[in-house]
Amino acid sequence: MNRAEPNAHPGSGPERPASSARPVRLVLCDDHAVVRAGLRALLGSAEGVEVVGEADSGAEAVALAAKLAPDVVLMDLQLGAGMDGVEATRRITADSAGAVHVLVLTTYDTDADITRAIEAGATGYLLKAERPEELFTAIHSAAAGRTTLSAPVAHRVMARMRSPRPGLTDRECDILGQLARGLTNRDIAKALFLSEATVKTHLGRIYDKLGVDTRAGAVAVAKEQRLLP
Repeated sequence: MNRAEPNAHPGSGPERPASSARPVRLVLCDDHAVVRAGLRALLGSAEGVEVVGEADSGAEAVALAAKLAPDVVLMDLQLGAGMDGVEATRRITADSAGAVHVLVLTTYDTDADITRAIEAGATGYLLKAERPEELFTAIHSAAAGRTTLSAPVAHRVMARMRSPRPGLTDRECDILGQLARGLTNRDIAKALFLSEATVKTHLGRIYDKLGVDTRAGAVAVAKEQRLLP
């Protein structure tokens, strides 16, 4: 007596995931060799992710993105001397016409860092404190062009959208311009006929409005937002 073959029609049983799907091709960019080694080891356990290159500087990341045409560049923001992660992100997205997606992975979550990275074209913004599973998911989302933000980052973005910071006053713009020239508080006070205490007060307000906590950060954001003459 012949046995009937199992029913092979669609919907008769659980479908198996396709095993031939191309993995996400990824380039790592971080200026710390130990961090890159840890990420490479971690991503080696991730299904559907292939690390095809490593960069320890922004310039190298731009070059590798052009040479390898990965799906995703996992980008740190602070890369030591030279091109930072924001500028590298801008160049990669521009050079590839958006075909290469940049996923920021950093420890920095200030408003200024987030804004600069997103405006430069980053597809997602993840903090290094996230769980590995969140990172894996974000990489696949970035490869598909979908935005992923760490929960604290998303909260800051939403809070800023709901309560936009007030614009700079004319006096604050004057002080910011002097700051961009590299002047000290004492020099700014002399140039604008103010007391040093008044300059410090204005600087505090400028930092709050721009979402930064350093002089360099204020100048960087001012350049990004075209606040300087």
